[in-house]
Amino acid sequence: MITNSNYLETDGMIEHLKNVPYDVARRSLYDAHDLYEGYVPSADPSADKQSFDQCFDSRVYHHFIATGKHASSVNESLARALHDHGMHTALDTFFTHHDNRLCIGIMGGHALPRSNPMFVQIALLSKRLTEQGFCMLSGGGPGAMEATHLGAWLAGRTHEEAQEAISELSQAADTFKDAAWLSSALSVMRRYPQSRYVSLGIPTWLYGHEPSTPFATHIAKFFENSIREDSILTFAFGGIIYAPGSAGTMQEIFQDAVQNHYLSFGFSSPMVFLGQRFWTEDMPVYPLLQQLMAAGKYKNLLLTLTDEPAEIEQVLMQFRDKR
Repeated sequence: MITNSNYLETDGMIEHLKNVPYDVARRSLYDAHDLYEGYVPSADPSADKQSFDQCFDSRVYHHFIATGKHASSVNESLARALHDHGMHTALDTFFTHHDNRLCIGIMGGHALPRSNPMFVQIALLSKRLTEQGFCMLSGGGPGAMEATHLGAWLAGRTHEEAQEAISELSQAADTFKDAAWLSSALSVMRRYPQSRYVSLGIPTWLYGHEPSTPFATHIAKFFENSIREDSILTFAFGGIIYAPGSAGTMQEIFQDAVQNHYLSFGFSSPMVFLGQRFWTEDMPVYPLLQQLMAAGKYKNLLLTLTDEPAEIEQVLMQFRDKR
């Protein structure tokens, strides 16, 4: 019989599971309405921030910080594990309706401004790939991730409408640190409503200071970032596009390379690097991967380096059609 309460806190466990600000029994993915329940946009920055701080997503994040990024109690660890298990169950359900062989991931920097040409390029590329039948996937945050889901949301719209939407967003709030970042996104969603196309965002409360993009129609938000990172790379069976990024993107590149090297899922998926100068000079990962392949340290990598969205589309469609 275990009696050490520091090892197993059975007292109050059920009560704790009932009282956390999230549903430990949830078995469905989130969407913008779920995460931002209680948020009422306001032109007054102070009132807007106060409302954001009281919405569901913020309440969970505040609880996450208060109880420790690494939970200090068994009860809280159990609550988070049950929630994240539910997210996995929900993802399994999602992929019974959506072919993960058509799932394309886009990785890149969370700080990418909406006014940056790369943001526009990612959004328009994602729009085009969605229209070609792909399901777009990202880490579900701001920057390059937001551009991914914005493009998917605008699929079926004209090029002019997409440009207008991006311009509206950048003028209202250029980065996620600007007060109107969320309200401007919700405004664009109301202006350009859609229910035909889906995209999947997989964010984490570990980076809860980075708000989740509401443009993702389906959101699997996790407490454990390691599970979240693995899920992003695992489910993008159709290939991954790497836009310029920093430490997080580097981690994803080499984690993806390992999966492809060992053919962890029976095949290798394309690794497409968007931005020749960045990936060969600023962050020379691409020539490193080529050297490692030539030396036999990596095998099975399907590498592409380009500045051309049309070439990316061609590479991904050829891979899809071969399978």
